[in-house]
Amino acid sequence: MRPTRLCCLLLLAGSTFAAQARMVHRPVDWTGDDGTRFHSVLVYDDASAVKRPGLLMVPNWYGINAAAVQKAEMIAGRDYVILLTDMYGVGVRPQPGHADQARAAVAPLYADRGLMRRRVDVALAQLRAQAGTAPIDPSRLAAIGFCFGGSAVLDLARSGADVAAVVSFHGGLDTDDPALAKNIKARVLAMNGADDAGTMPDAGKFLDEMRGDPSEWQFVVIGHAVHCFTEVGEHSPGCRYDAGAAARSYRLMRDWLGHAFAGTP
Repeated sequence: MRPTRLCCLLLLAGSTFAAQARMVHRPVDWTGDDGTRFHSVLVYDDASAVKRPGLLMVPNWYGINAAAVQKAEMIAGRDYVILLTDMYGVGVRPQPGHADQARAAVAPLYADRGLMRRRVDVALAQLRAQAGTAPIDPSRLAAIGFCFGGSAVLDLARSGADVAAVVSFHGGLDTDDPALAKNIKARVLAMNGADDAGTMPDAGKFLDEMRGDPSEWQFVVIGHAVHCFTEVGEHSPGCRYDAGAAARSYRLMRDWLGHAFAGTP
């Protein structure tokens, strides 16, 4: 076969393979002990069957919507399998831009942190259970969360969950029980904007709490950033997307996860 023809065939085959690859959105449903039904979404690129780390992702207080799925796709790429997690139940879906609906949705979970921990613990178990049917390496699991989701994954760490790492983006830093820090097994990375009026007032207490964490942890304060710095489309004074801060925080996340999965400092 002539070299030029061989190259053309290889390019055609590669293009066909790329066209067949797609970002999978697979429903993952379960029912809680109280009868609440949850509807989450498993997101990953099926271009390869190679096992990769699994990430539990808890979105901001608007929960699972098109923007959250798009963010999960961006983070997953070809590197991770993500379970985009429903923390409210199928009957609760705040509409983007309706802060009153979102505030009502998160209120029961902030009022009962034990409930928040139980729900996020169950979600982790659901992620682990997908390893048989999705390209997940169950020895490499972590959790990431944004805003309210950051609070949820920090509570997952406080519950003593067996994950390599937890990463919180502009999440709430408060807790109902600072002594829970002694249970943390995950390597915790929390990133908050220096000018975040909603979370930074709790920074001092968070540092005191994390000094009781026996695992490796970091608290990164991003200068000039306010709340929501990774949330595309947010532009109010106290909740504003910052492309530079978002890019830096994602790089820090990937570096933190890579070292945690490799077991290196």
